[in-house]
Amino acid sequence: MKTILPLMVAGIIGLTGPAQARPLSTIRDFGTMGLCAHPNSLPYASKAGDPPGFQVELGQALARELGVTLRLDWIITQYQMRSAGCDIVLDAIADREAQSETNLRISKPYYRTGVALAVPSTSKLTSFKSLDEHTKVGVQVGSVAAMIIGQRHVPTSTFGFEVDSLEALANHEIDAAAVTPTIASYFNLTHKDSPIRILDRDESEANLNWNVAVGMVRPDQKLRDAVEAALEKLRADGTVERIYGHYGVVLQSPK
Repeated sequence: MKTILPLMVAGIIGLTGPAQARPLSTIRDFGTMGLCAHPNSLPYASKAGDPPGFQVELGQALARELGVTLRLDWIITQYQMRSAGCDIVLDAIADREAQSETNLRISKPYYRTGVALAVPSTSKLTSFKSLDEHTKVGVQVGSVAAMIIGQRHVPTSTFGFEVDSLEALANHEIDAAAVTPTIASYFNLTHKDSPIRILDRDESEANLNWNVAVGMVRPDQKLRDAVEAALEKLRADGTVERIYGHYGVVLQSPK
């Protein structure tokens, strides 16, 4: 299965027009809250439902806190979000510039992520700074990481999906892979016979680090307040960490 970055993590959804806002009262009247997610993007979400993905599990928990059920709106392309009529997306980049074309309102961030280096367990690499002209790094085609690493004159090998670069790493075809810690952690969970080592992210490179939040499709203030209150409660009681932990992901606090 190819792991596809959730649309909002990449910050690339551009709505084709104003989405129909659903205030909190309407959501509660209908008894459902819609979540837009990709149907084939574990560990984020999966239409097959085994496992469902942490976006689905967290969406269900948020819906319960609001007193409604979760409706899943499966989308493949950026243009389907408006017609799907969903109310929220998860794992949205908490940055105004990244969301400048999405028309999303962003909650307070609930974790921090970015791009890290995955290396073999025996590798002597310790950080991005230890990369040189003798280390080949797998990068996702067209990514910011590909540009930044290329500017440092480090040899790269491009892949369409992060998991492809991790499989190449496991097969000793490359020396490191620039991937999100989320994907690398899930890879380790599903490849326990050949684990990789995940190096700490380089916070000195702003474009390779970001906070993550709930994205809301033009909510009224009551919906935004309700989602933030529900998210805060779920963080406080450990629900958010447990959900991500089911997929091998250890969350880092936002900055």
